[in-house]
Amino acid sequence: MKPDPRFLGRSLRFWGNAKFLSEQIGYSQRGTGQVRRYTADQARKVLVKSDLFAHSRRKANDELIDEVIEYLNWRADVLNQEVASLFMDRDQAAAAFEAVRSRTGRTKSSAMNKQKGEKKHPAYLAGLVGMIAESVLGPTGFIDDARRLSVLTRDNILEGVFSRRFDGAIPDTKNPRAVWEIKEYYGTKTFGSRVADGVYETLLDGYEIESARRELGVEIAHFLFIDDRFTWWKCGRSYLCRMIDMLHTGHVDQIFFGREVLTEWEKALRDLDL
Repeated sequence: MKPDPRFLGRSLRFWGNAKFLSEQIGYSQRGTGQVRRYTADQARKVLVKSDLFAHSRRKANDELIDEVIEYLNWRADVLNQEVASLFMDRDQAAAAFEAVRSRTGRTKSSAMNKQKGEKKHPAYLAGLVGMIAESVLGPTGFIDDARRLSVLTRDNILEGVFSRRFDGAIPDTKNPRAVWEIKEYYGTKTFGSRVADGVYETLLDGYEIESARRELGVEIAHFLFIDDRFTWWKCGRSYLCRMIDMLHTGHVDQIFFGREVLTEWEKALRDLDL
């Protein structure tokens, strides 16, 4: 998924209201398995109760609330009606992995997940990302086992270094043109703190990429891949809302939800200005 242009370039105040209202009213509608929609009246009551509504500027406040509600309801609709159906479970991901492996004949070995015993298997989503990348870029056109920090240089002088190791980089971790993070949790039974932390790790990456763009003038495409129906849709719908927010604040350029790795990743790679 790419951002909806209508909601790009919005103010800090806009996003402050979007986050505050989401948190106060709730991201999900209990008992429905759906992301919540909102009304302007709900929003106004919450802000008034929290002493965050200036009646002396009612017209401006009402206009902002209407814009925020438009976004929040669009966010709910796109998650409920489009994203929910994209997630795979472990068996579906395994089948997709095998189908792509037989088609692409990948030369690099696929990473394994971090579980043990019967739960140990190839990291299916990471494998799909890597196989499709290799089919477009070749085996030496990218890194997908990045065990070192990505660095930015100019005239071979170190200008910047990222705080975290990315899961992949194009063409390398030195002066990458694109980077990505993968959050796959097939077979998990709960939504643990480690899963939640992964969302904010991606946000940190986005802030650092934004800083590099602003201070060094470098453009780095930032991609995020996530999958597992139980983890993200059953347990983590509020974090999906946060991801859609990140997409529109510019801290990630494109999010691949589940099966989108099969339909959109190759297109994204071919669209890169490498």
